[in-house]
Amino acid sequence: MKHILAVLVENNPGVLARVAGLFSRRGFNIDSLAVGRTDDPEISRMTIVVEGDARVLEQVTKQLHKLVDVIKISDITADQFVDRELVMIKVAAEPAQRGEIMQIADVFRARIVDLGLKTMILECTGNEGKINAFEESLRPYGIKELVRTGKVAMLRGQKFTTINNQREED
Repeated sequence: MKHILAVLVENNPGVLARVAGLFSRRGFNIDSLAVGRTDDPEISRMTIVVEGDARVLEQVTKQLHKLVDVIKISDITADQFVDRELVMIKVAAEPAQRGEIMQIADVFRARIVDLGLKTMILECTGNEGKINAFEESLRPYGIKELVRTGKVAMLRGQKFTTINNQREED
C-alpha cells in the first residue's frame, strides 16, 4: 500500500539530503518526493509517497522523527485528500500530427508550452491516473523527453496540517 506523508521540516540547507539519505540508508524506497516552502518561509513541506505495510510506515516515521529538522509528520492516506502531479512531455510532432496532438491536449486539459519545428512540449496536471493516461496517449507520437513532479497532496475540507497539529476548524 502506498502512504502519503506530509512532512513539515525546517527550511534549511541540507534537509532534503538528510531525509533522502535516511531512506537510502534504511533501504526504504521513495515512490515520489515533492518539496517546497510553505506560507511560512522558515518551514518547508515535503510530500513523500512511500510504499509498504504498517511496519514499514512505522519505521519510516520513527526514523524521520529522529532528524532534528523534521517538525511534524502526518500520514494523510487514511483521510480524504486532493492530490496532483505535473508532467511536461516533449513529443515528436510533424506538422501533419499537430492537430491530433492538440486534440489530445484538449481532452486532458493540457497546455502546449513550446512548439518547435518538429517537437511540442505539453504540460498537464492531475492525479496519477490522469497523468498516466496522458502519457500513454502521447506515446505513439514518440516521447522525446518526459519530466514528472512528485505528488503533492492536501487534506480536503476543514482539515489542515500545521506545525502544531492536524486541526479542524469549526
